[in-house]
Amino acid sequence: MDQLPAAVVFDMDGLLFDSEALYRDALLAVARAQGFAFAAADFPALIGRPWSANRVTLQRHLGAGRDVEAVQAAWMREYEARRPALALKPGAAALLDRLDALRLPRAICTSSGHATVARNLRLHGLEGRFDAVIAAGDYACGKPAPDPYRAAAARLGLPAGGCLALEDSAAGIRSAAAAGMRAVMVPDLLPPDDALRRLCEAVLPDLHAVRRRWFG
Repeated sequence: MDQLPAAVVFDMDGLLFDSEALYRDALLAVARAQGFAFAAADFPALIGRPWSANRVTLQRHLGAGRDVEAVQAAWMREYEARRPALALKPGAAALLDRLDALRLPRAICTSSGHATVARNLRLHGLEGRFDAVIAAGDYACGKPAPDPYRAAAARLGLPAGGCLALEDSAAGIRSAAAAGMRAVMVPDLLPPDDALRRLCEAVLPDLHAVRRRWFG
């Protein structure tokens, strides 16, 4: 095994839960219903980023004459209709069980809000499995800024350099690396490019591989 970290910090969407594909499909459904141009290939630009950034990106697709907040509300309604199908990512449960056995602290660090985190954890019976949750509103600047992961380390009471950050997105990897964490990518909808790989301690296919590499 590689050096055991002092704690593990999990991204949520696309890393713990298979939610990015649900968000993508929900937004594509809204685009079709409302008649604006948005393709699956456009969605990766939104992954892992806070709404303040995604609002600007989405407005460019909509044009100046369409209300981006109304589109976001429709998008979230469509997503909520699909939430019952939300699945855990492969290896998530086994990794959490192993961290329990090792008594290692862990946190969630996400661009989503606390209410969304709570609903996802409740859907899969994971309440109480994390020592901290860092979500939208807990930091000044969202991913790819280092603020979210710095906040997670502070909440856990540990140096950032001792924490293993697990991410699926480019924005998340850049955030974790900038905060000084050991960044590990488990790709979801997009593979990393060479520049992103250089920021990663490892790129692994799933959370089973994360468990085997660091936790036995």
